[in-house]
Amino acid sequence: MPHTPVAQNTRRNAKSMRRVMTEPELKLWNALRAHRLMGLSFRRQVPIAGYIADFACPLKKLIVEVDGSQHGDRMHAHGDQVRTRRLEADGWTVLRFWNDDVLTDLEGVCRHIVVAAGVGDAGQSFDAMLAGAVLQPEEFRP
Repeated sequence: MPHTPVAQNTRRNAKSMRRVMTEPELKLWNALRAHRLMGLSFRRQVPIAGYIADFACPLKKLIVEVDGSQHGDRMHAHGDQVRTRRLEADGWTVLRFWNDDVLTDLEGVCRHIVVAAGVGDAGQSFDAMLAGAVLQPEEFRP
């Protein structure tokens, strides 16, 4: 990911957010970190375009946001829309999941991420996704 200048305050906030992750963020990070999910390389609390993305996969230009209930109110929802449009204008795909979805259906969240990244299908087993196994085209499967 090419380095662009990041305001010192934004960099400091991102670093602080890495140290104090919410329970849903930590749970998802444990599935994403170290190329665990289909070999995808994710970073956490990444400054992008003046915002701090919860998780970003630079190779696939994919951002994953984990939202708490405060994002359901009108003011936060509008801010999220503005943020998403800005990031999409830079070529990023933004996926948003509620905290509860991560806590109760991590497999479904990971499945959605894999499909959005274009590296797997919805029918693949969760264990295979977390093992970093990459699906082969039908003609190459044993």
